[in-house]
Amino acid sequence: MTFELSLLATPKSVPELRHHLRHHSFDVRLCASELLTNVIDHLGEGTPVTVRVLGTGNGCTRVEVTDPEPGARPVLLRATPTDESGRGLALLDAVARRWGVEQEAGRKTVWCELGECLQRSV
Repeated sequence: MTFELSLLATPKSVPELRHHLRHHSFDVRLCASELLTNVIDHLGEGTPVTVRVLGTGNGCTRVEVTDPEPGARPVLLRATPTDESGRGLALLDAVARRWGVEQEAGRKTVWCELGECLQRSV
């Protein structure tokens, strides 16, 4: 199972992405939406992104969003009850088994893994 979509990060693209992912789990749709929304909020509307959903081979589903800003790293915040924003990565952190950032020259990928991942033997 592999899904890949390149698009511009705009508020309109979030429900469109969820529609493309309608055959995936709620958690996959939620995490992909949150990662795309973070690009809109922190890098700006119109940023080109690539969204991927991949099976990992160990039973997990990996959701990735790649953008062209390697220096803009996401930060997990603890929003207070009165904050109007800042909960996206906290939600992702609560739903995903793990998440992280891969930086390369000219881009970064924020990813998360969902599902019942099998332990790999060492």
